[in-house]
Amino acid sequence: MNQKHQEDLAHIRSMMERSSRFISLSGLSGVFAGLSALIGGLYVYQLFRVNGVNYFDDGAYDDGAYTIPYKLVSELVVTGIVILICAFVFGAAFTIRKSKKYNLPIWTSATKKMLFNLAVPLLSGGVFCLSLLYHQNYGLVAPATLIFYGLALINAEKYTFSDIKYLGFCELILGFISLFLIGYGLVFWIIGFGILHILYGLIMFKKYK
Repeated sequence: MNQKHQEDLAHIRSMMERSSRFISLSGLSGVFAGLSALIGGLYVYQLFRVNGVNYFDDGAYDDGAYTIPYKLVSELVVTGIVILICAFVFGAAFTIRKSKKYNLPIWTSATKKMLFNLAVPLLSGGVFCLSLLYHQNYGLVAPATLIFYGLALINAEKYTFSDIKYLGFCELILGFISLFLIGYGLVFWIIGFGILHILYGLIMFKKYK
């Protein structure tokens, strides 16, 4: 009888978790988002080289602003948008595939709450980064994206897998460190959005497949 009660409690707990948390998120989404960021980061480094900008030269940072041509800034912004779109498309595709495979609902109240809690820090960070670009404080853009993204993951944790907060804290710490190492933001960006996502995705895929 005790075993029957334990099974019932486990079933009820599972049902409650499914109704209150978005659990269709696939680990492969993280892997492919990380690969997109990794390729994008390497492409950005190549863009710097082609345009004659030595990213790791301390002298390139003068009075809070990199001396970067406007055309290069535009290309960097476009590259960032392409990376974001690739990560979103891969994330959506693998999440939908997992939902269908396990017959899980996608568009639930938990999904809406998770997206809302994710979007508020992300949109705030987006506006903040646009202001940095407007004022030509390019060296702070990479740390800011890491910090606001980390805050977004931590904020969304209560409506999806709790493991996501660990990725959020790692992004946050990387962002804080990079604030004091201006000139190496691209390296921290590649580690945070590329390598950490790939590692996190592989761990999540193995744990929840």
